[in-house]
Amino acid sequence: MAHPSAVPEHLPSLRWWVRFLSVAGPGIVVMLADTDVGSIVTAAQSGASWGYRLLLLQILLVPILFVVQDLTVRLGLVTGKGHGELIREHFGPGWAWASVSSLVVACAGALLTEFVGVVAVGQFVGVPAWASLALAAGFLLVVVWTGSYRRVELVAILLGAFELAFIWLAVAAHPDGRAVATGLSHLPIRDHAYLYLVAANIGAVLMPWMVFYQQSAVVDKGLGPEHLHYARWDTAVGTIVTQIMMAAILITVAATIGTTHPGTSLGSVEEIANALTPFLGSGTAHVLLGLGILGAAMVASVVVTLAAAWGVGEVAGYRHSLDQGPRAAPWFYGLFSLVVVTTAVVVGFVKDLVSLTIGVQVMNALLLPLVLGLLFQLARRALPPPYRPRGAYAAVVGSLILVVSVLGVFGGLGGILRIV
Repeated sequence: MAHPSAVPEHLPSLRWWVRFLSVAGPGIVVMLADTDVGSIVTAAQSGASWGYRLLLLQILLVPILFVVQDLTVRLGLVTGKGHGELIREHFGPGWAWASVSSLVVACAGALLTEFVGVVAVGQFVGVPAWASLALAAGFLLVVVWTGSYRRVELVAILLGAFELAFIWLAVAAHPDGRAVATGLSHLPIRDHAYLYLVAANIGAVLMPWMVFYQQSAVVDKGLGPEHLHYARWDTAVGTIVTQIMMAAILITVAATIGTTHPGTSLGSVEEIANALTPFLGSGTAHVLLGLGILGAAMVASVVVTLAAAWGVGEVAGYRHSLDQGPRAAPWFYGLFSLVVVTTAVVVGFVKDLVSLTIGVQVMNALLLPLVLGLLFQLARRALPPPYRPRGAYAAVVGSLILVVSVLGVFGGLGGILRIV
């Protein structure tokens, strides 16, 4: 890629795009990972249970998701430090280890969910579970152990591109425009089952590991305060893309299962595929569904494992960069490998994968107050005044974080009661 200065001055539009493309990546990757297997199941169940009545929420979550991740971008670019390192500096080692310990648990749980999705896609084409897990784990290890940050980022974006298949599925489902309009305007906000899925969708969109990943990624990529404008655009583009994917999944299910068999339980990837087959067929649509889920699972696997390795490295103080190589940063690569291999083994032996997936979503929701609360306080303490949320904007951000945290806990506790 050409350096921005190499572009002629009389082509300002081209210069903007070159600079944007040189900065873009962390936001797009983390947002593609946000549409992971757990999020896919949540969006599908939303469409099956309530048709298009949760579609408006996907739109409303766009600015909320951007605001949260924008804080991580500012912290990373301006301080040049990862999230765990900043927590240790401003709140002490106790809070740092508490935060990163919850991160590792959340990341391991998320990786369990992604590997469950990989196994399900493998079963579509008759691949045994052990083979799917071995291929997925081996691929992750090879990509990270042999690649620089930029190469890993490129691989993640290519994997996430398979999620575009969800848009084709939404079009193929032929949604009724009048039904969509009705669903957008009629919201049963007094129904507890509806509110539970509202909370579940919030927990599926705002993941604790997203905060750690994007902040560490902009640091590892070598970006600084001068890149803030383009990094915010990177986050904005990624935010819109991930919510389009969530909306596409919801629309696909709402236009098919949600119309003919409302209330159908879709607790796993297999159930989603089997329920959609009568409407979309078992040919191209089935293949595209599998590719979309596989791409989402793999890009999320890259993100959550790197988030865990980065977070622990920042708090423990060992080297934690993809550009340093395994010999220079053995603990970083060792932890990454341990999480990948251990998770693959657990998924290979655990039989009740649906309950496992539900438990992971519950855990993520309950962690939101800790993660988002520390994020907001760091933005108020660690950032210099020009970059710090102030006045009305700070009040809006704080209020959004409070509402999201409360709804996340509500959804998490509701999930626990359902499991019990």
